Amino acid sequence: MKRAKIYKPSKTAMQSGLKKYDKWIIEFITDDPGKNPLMGWESSSDTYSELKLEFKSKEIAIEYAKKNNINYEVIEPKKRNITKKSYADNFIE
Repeated sequence: MKRAKIYKPSKTAMQSGLKKYDKWIIEFITDDPGKNPLMGWESSSDTYSELKLEFKSKEIAIEYAKKNNINYEVIEPKKRNITKKSYADNFIE
């Protein structure tokens, strides 16, 4: 049986906007990664590890996993703690 994790990707430190981060992703987990004896790279015979599926909402992603008999784990995103500041706060003690 296939295993996967369902998560919402976080933005990188180099990005300020949140436009592209409204999708949920199913990423399959590989059980048996091995080392390629010729090059030394990590490889696997499981091609599902190369697959990432995008969904508009968490519910649609969970429904897809249930329909296709995929064991899944949902990783909830952490909420950002936004502190509103004023420019004047730089000069007030």
